[in-house]
Order: sequence, then C-alpha cells, then structure tokens
Amino acid sequence: MTPMNGYDAYAKNRILTASPAELTLMLYEGAIKFCNIAIVACENKDIEKAHINIRKTDRIIEEFEITLDEKYPVAKDFHAVYTYLRSCLRHAMIDKDPETLQEVLKHLRTMRDTWKDVMKLTANGKKLDGQAAG
Repeated sequence: MTPMNGYDAYAKNRILTASPAELTLMLYEGAIKFCNIAIVACENKDIEKAHINIRKTDRIIEEFEITLDEKYPVAKDFHAVYTYLRSCLRHAMIDKDPETLQEVLKHLRTMRDTWKDVMKLTANGKKLDGQAAG
C-alpha cells in the first residue's frame, strides 16, 4: 500500500466531510466525467477504456436507483429516468456508440444542474430555517 499523496488525502477528506447533498452532486459529477471519458474512448476505438467507463457510469446510476426513497411520488419518475439511462448504457456497452453516450450525458448534465439548483434553494440540503431537509 502506498502512502497517500496530498491530493488523495484532500479527496478522501472532501468525501468524508461532505453533506448528503454534496455527495449526490459528487456522484453526478463522477458519472458525467466517466461518460465523457467513455465517449472519447469510443471515438478513439479504445474498447477496453470505453467499457470500463461505461460500467463506472452505470454503477453510479445504479446507486442512485437503489437509494430512491419510494415514499415520495417523484421516485417513480426518477426510477423511469434511471431505467432509461441504464438501458442506453447497456446498448452503448454493446455498440460502443458515442451518440448513445451523448444522450446519457445530456440527461446527466440536466439532472446535475437541477440538483445544483435544489442545493441553492435549500441551503445545501438544509431547510432555510436551519433544520435538515428530508
């Protein structure tokens, strides 16, 4: 095991001290990053790199899907979107089609941007009266 460099320590600390809302944002950012890498890999015919990053994107979306709180009606809508995105990713896994990945990326960016707006409106996951949201 290698000792942590400064960036690794910073990244670990950032995750350990993040609010649930910030963790969700980090996951969206990660999914976007991996999807972008997969798109470039597909365009460059780097099948292994594309495969690895499509799987990483899929795992993040899977995490979003399995952590949905079904007591909220909007969970059904999110479930439908996540199912659609994961279906696109399965097709991209087989075809290595950058256009399919662009479709996923478009939705991920929209969802990330909406999440950022929610964070602003709720003071980073807290109700404006100072109590935890949710």
